[in-house]
Amino acid sequence: MPSTLPDDDTHALSAISSDDAPQLLTISRYIEVLLHATEAPLTAANLKKALNISQKQFNAALVLLQARLSEGVLELKVTASGYRLQIRDTYSPLIQHVFPQRQERLSQALLETISVIAYKQPVTRSDIEQVRGVTLSSNILRQLFDKGWIKEDGYKDTLGQPALLHTTPQFLDAFGLSSLDELPPLPDMVGLT
Repeated sequence: MPSTLPDDDTHALSAISSDDAPQLLTISRYIEVLLHATEAPLTAANLKKALNISQKQFNAALVLLQARLSEGVLELKVTASGYRLQIRDTYSPLIQHVFPQRQERLSQALLETISVIAYKQPVTRSDIEQVRGVTLSSNILRQLFDKGWIKEDGYKDTLGQPALLHTTPQFLDAFGLSSLDELPPLPDMVGLT
C-alpha cells in the first residue's frame, strides 16, 4: 500500500535548501511525467527505483509537485495501488457535460452488492443474498469480477464450502480510496425496518 501524501505546508517547502531545490524540482517534474505517461497508479517503490532516488528526495519532490499542481486542474492522489494524477472534482460537471458517454451507470443491484462485499468482507454469495433480501444474479458478480473489483479468496468452512468474496485494490482505485477505512460510515439503521 502506498504511503500518504506528505503535508503540503510552507514548513516542508522552506526546509528544502536552495542547493537542493533545482534537483528536487527536476525530480518532481520526472514524477509528474511518469504519472502522466501511465494509466495505472505508480507505487512509491516503483517511482524511487525508476528515478534512483532516496525516500527523503521522494518526499521532498512530492511536496514540490503538490505545490506546483495546487493552482492547476490536476491533483496528486494516493490510492491503494499507488500515486496518480487526476482532474480535480470541481471539473466533473464540465467533463460530464462535454463527454456524457464517459459516465458509467452502475445499477442499484451492482452498487448494493459491492457495498455488502466492501463493508462485510469476506462474504459468500448467500451472505449477500441474505443482506439484500433477493437472489443475487450471476451477471452482477460477473460484472464485478470483470471490472476487477472483487476476487475469490478462500472458502467458508461450511456445507458446500462456498467461495469467500473480497474487494481488490482496483475497487479502491475506482472509488479514489487508499483503504477500506476511508469508506463512509454506515447509517444508523435502528428504527428502520
